[in-house]
Amino acid sequence: MPSDAIAWLGGSYFRDEFAALGHRVVHIPMAATEILDWNTLVARTGGEPAGVIYADCSLPPPLVGMERFPCPTVFYAVDSHIHSWYPMYAQGFDLVAVSLRDHLPRFRQRLGEGRIIWLPPFPLGGERPPDRPPVKEWDILFAGKVDPELTPGRHALLREIRARFPGLAVRQGKFGDLFPRARVVLNIAEAGDLNFRVFEAMACGACLLTPEVGHGQSLLFSEGVHMTTYPPNDPDQVVARACALLDAPDVREAMGRAASAEIDARHRPHHRAATLAQALDALAPNTVADRLAKAGAIHAKYLRLVYLHWAEASDDPARRAAFLAAGAVP
Repeated sequence: MPSDAIAWLGGSYFRDEFAALGHRVVHIPMAATEILDWNTLVARTGGEPAGVIYADCSLPPPLVGMERFPCPTVFYAVDSHIHSWYPMYAQGFDLVAVSLRDHLPRFRQRLGEGRIIWLPPFPLGGERPPDRPPVKEWDILFAGKVDPELTPGRHALLREIRARFPGLAVRQGKFGDLFPRARVVLNIAEAGDLNFRVFEAMACGACLLTPEVGHGQSLLFSEGVHMTTYPPNDPDQVVARACALLDAPDVREAMGRAASAEIDARHRPHHRAATLAQALDALAPNTVADRLAKAGAIHAKYLRLVYLHWAEASDDPARRAAFLAAGAVP
């Protein structure tokens, strides 16, 4: 039976803000071992969904057969700097929202104008400046996990920075609690991506020192106004620019205020929800019908190799069988 619900799979992101725009959303969390086809999705939604949104949770392909889904489909791709198969997989959807701007051309294969949009990161945790600014405890703070195996670049850079600036603090915890207690918040982009931490630090009103990356960072924020940047993987410049900020408290405070105001003006979850909703509304009326008519070709050209790759990579017999079935010639 048809439903008016949007099936939202995977990460929550701005799900609630999207629902607040007037959509009935059914959230379907994804376990790492799940592979959903249309019939399973209908059962989990409580009826045939009016639309399907897969919000990236950095798993192997969680949906199969979406080239034949009879409703609009969306892929919100965040981790394209980690998963090189995303652009191929994305061709099975009607609309793709890409977090990293420089990767947009990779997704332009069968998807044309209006079918791929840039949807930058935002403060995931709803971070905001504290009502009462706390006493500053650290000159330079990096907040996040540091592991020589999982984040080797981050681990190495922090080691080099500490050798030059022994007062560097490294902590884990809620960003909203940690960032306001630092004079300078350091960000490291392990894979050269424009990461969520940029937006979370700014949302707290922190003075942010972050690497020069592409992906539209310089289009969204101004150097010396909202943030200070450093050449990637350059510990000497990290310390030099951090020390310049430490010597200029008025500059730090002004930068934090400007950054927080910019986040509130353009980069909260409701801004991303509105952008996605507008792109969905702007899809041509024949978008789904056109995809259905070309479903066989889409599967053969783009999706089949993705499924067969994951069948080979999987060490679980059930998952291997499911991906082999998805990759079979119809």
